[in-house]
Amino acid sequence: MSFQSYKDLEVYKLAHKLAVELHTITLSLPKFELYEEGSQIRRSSKSISTNIVEGFGRRRYKAEFIKYLVYAHASCDETIEHLELLYETKSLKDKNTFDEFVAEYDKLGRMLNKFIQSVEQTHLVKRDE
Repeated sequence: MSFQSYKDLEVYKLAHKLAVELHTITLSLPKFELYEEGSQIRRSSKSISTNIVEGFGRRRYKAEFIKYLVYAHASCDETIEHLELLYETKSLKDKNTFDEFVAEYDKLGRMLNKFIQSVEQTHLVKRDE
């Protein structure tokens, strides 16, 4: 694994893109949800990419890198839960929007799992040449 920047990571790119899209969608929630569930889901979705960034910044220390990737994964699960709550309470009415976001966050969760496994197995391993 040799990346110059967190911006080179596909998992970061997807997390960032989804956070921006979800932020925009939540601004059209009913007024009473803007500062309740809307605020919570905006924070959890943004937490995914920011934890990837912070972990990448600490990548010199394998355990720190993994810790922040695990935080990112937990925030991904939290975001899915917020989406489900919004949909089930009918604050998010569009089933296609709901389904698309859940599918994308599920994909992101799988990517984070694979990335964590990769870091656990190969990060800073000295290779005999």
